[in-house]
Amino acid sequence: MADSTRFQAVIRSIQTILKEEKMDGWLLYNFRGSNVFANRLLALPEHLMFTRRYFYFIPKRGEPRKLVHRIENLHLDSLPGTKEEYISWQSLAKGLKKLLRGAKTVAMEYSPNCAIPYVAIVDGGTVELVRKSAGVKVVSSADLVSRFEATWDDEQMQDNAGTADHLRAVVDAAFAFIRDRINTGTPVTEYDVQQRMSQEFRARGITTNSDPNCSVNANAANPHYEPTKEINSPIRKGDLVLLDLWAKKDKKRAVYADITWMGYVGTSVPDEYEKVFRVLCEARDAAVDFLRQSVGKKKEIRGYEVDDVTRKVIARKGYGKYFVHRTGHSIGEEVHGNGANMDNLETHDERKILPMSSFSIEPGIYFSGKYGLRTEVDVVITADRKVVVTGSAPQEHIFPILA
Repeated sequence: MADSTRFQAVIRSIQTILKEEKMDGWLLYNFRGSNVFANRLLALPEHLMFTRRYFYFIPKRGEPRKLVHRIENLHLDSLPGTKEEYISWQSLAKGLKKLLRGAKTVAMEYSPNCAIPYVAIVDGGTVELVRKSAGVKVVSSADLVSRFEATWDDEQMQDNAGTADHLRAVVDAAFAFIRDRINTGTPVTEYDVQQRMSQEFRARGITTNSDPNCSVNANAANPHYEPTKEINSPIRKGDLVLLDLWAKKDKKRAVYADITWMGYVGTSVPDEYEKVFRVLCEARDAAVDFLRQSVGKKKEIRGYEVDDVTRKVIARKGYGKYFVHRTGHSIGEEVHGNGANMDNLETHDERKILPMSSFSIEPGIYFSGKYGLRTEVDVVITADRKVVVTGSAPQEHIFPILA
């Protein structure tokens, strides 16, 4: 059962945000569990089977309202609010009109032109039904969702800091593993390094949704390459090595940390690699500086603006066409979280960057078929609007593994 005291506080918080955003209410729609955000926010009894559509409307003032099907008319009884029932499709439309009486602008998990697909959960037909039945304007709940999906509490902040330190230590262990194998003449592959990192995760009590990545040379030019037992490349002297690793504490509500480090199997890194890597470091640091200046002045900034800063540096250096993904992603209980992404390439992300949230800054330059480079740090915005790069200091030079 939903904790009524906790949920009443959630409703009050939602209503405060609705007033700030000049919305008349938040309309949560669900059909067979399709709305993951509604599932988590409403925390309905797990034993219930939902086979019919329901709507839960939280107005900016007053008591919530429910619209449920007659054969599942008790399913929302753990939630506060008045209740109406529908049976037919005609009564559903009438019920929506009554449910949204007095409202002109309501938020739903919808994104105009699917600009932010991460929150585009409600199907187009349902949005049309709501508009037609109730005569309301439907706007995106993206920033509402971020407030509840992407912000952390103090315990999560502390857990994240510990995990970030663990990941940095795993990087050192992985590079040491490669060095020992090379120096002893023992064959080593990307898969071997991946499994060594996974072993370190288990020993440190951190877990992940999928194995970390080790990729060399041309494989590193594929941003989402991951070795497997059957498909991998050997690691030899003169190879460029990319390590990408993400994990969280093995406990409920833990949040992820996510970093990328570059190494070179030799004692001296070639000038070409170092030159390109320095461009990435400059772009990364420009993004962090922009965040510190903007957030420190309490300026409202959005994800796309951070991406613009990073991308401008890389383009100015002549590598713009080789930076083929967004600057960073939201981080939460999933490694790719549900807050603002630092993105004005794949999407135009207008979601606000919020206090007590985290995201990656990870510019990359990829020469297809040759090699790829990336630097990745995690940024946390604290409650008092400080911009913190978690873990140890960001990587400034490619690591010479055999030094």
